[in-house]
Amino acid sequence: MMQGWKTEPEYNPMNGGCLMKGKMSTNMGNIVIDRDVLAKYAGTATMECIGIVGMASLNVKDGVAGLLKKENAGRGVNVYIVNNKLKIELHVIVAYGVSILAVAQNVLENVRYKIEEFTGLEIDTINVVVEGVRVMDED
Repeated sequence: MMQGWKTEPEYNPMNGGCLMKGKMSTNMGNIVIDRDVLAKYAGTATMECIGIVGMASLNVKDGVAGLLKKENAGRGVNVYIVNNKLKIELHVIVAYGVSILAVAQNVLENVRYKIEEFTGLEIDTINVVVEGVRVMDED
């Protein structure tokens, strides 16, 4: 973890973690990374992976997963900071016929690398939740 990073709690969600912002103090001022920025970056890194059709938005009322557009990639991501480490949950839709294990492994590696390089924050866990599968057009 980059020296100087601290976390600020926003509120306690029902599942026990804390939603926070990453904050680093420098001699010129403070740098604060909002969790929505972390979520968007994680969602974009996920969508770069082969076999991912897109991020999923879960309709709580129906329990139906919907495909999010690229500009809404952060909405399919939950980010928590617990004990100064990130916990990331990615809700994805995969392409039909791909190895879900291979795609998920690729997502885990890509998101971990991009987030740690981008922020200097350490990742504790990344969970990939496959919400659906979609047949890709071969046009």
